[in-house]
Amino acid sequence: MSAILFRRFLANPMKVAYMLPSSKALVKRVLDKMDFSAARVVVEFGAGEGCFTRELATRLGPEARLLVYELDPHLADHLREQFADDDRVQIFAEDAAGFRNALRDLGTLGSGGADCVISGIPLSYLEPKKKKALLHAVHEDLAPGGRFIAYQVTPELKVHTRMFAEYKMEYFLPNLPPMFIQVCRKAPARERIADTPGKSRVA
Repeated sequence: MSAILFRRFLANPMKVAYMLPSSKALVKRVLDKMDFSAARVVVEFGAGEGCFTRELATRLGPEARLLVYELDPHLADHLREQFADDDRVQIFAEDAAGFRNALRDLGTLGSGGADCVISGIPLSYLEPKKKKALLHAVHEDLAPGGRFIAYQVTPELKVHTRMFAEYKMEYFLPNLPPMFIQVCRKAPARERIADTPGKSRVA
């Protein structure tokens, strides 16, 4: 158990959604769905104490960039301490919606955007309008063929991701709590899909 994560959950359970870090098995299963050989820019929402962030930093190449968002300032400081010597990793103690500004500062929007966005934020907690805006922003700022991967306690994300070309879901039991791993893929540049429920999408 991560003591700092547990303490921050007790201090603010509405901001820090989980009292336990994700299991190593969940981290591996989620990150195995990424193509690290092609990843230039990766964004992480809701990093917590850093179990995903540490493995992302291990797998990413030396020229890649990792933009990490953690709203709780104590956890964000904990992350900064862990990655103080890694210039690839930037920690932001702010709302995940700010990722667009960071991508713009990196100059990646004009060259395709982020290759992957990973989210541990419990999106079912978000007010519907804010959730819709965030998901549309993620879709818009992903590179063609890029992926949005969310690990969630519910599968309700599916009905909000119709802008993506593909949706796949896996229920992963070896974690406490069990998680729905949901992978959304943006269409490659050559593809044009209609915004039709169910088209090119599987659960």
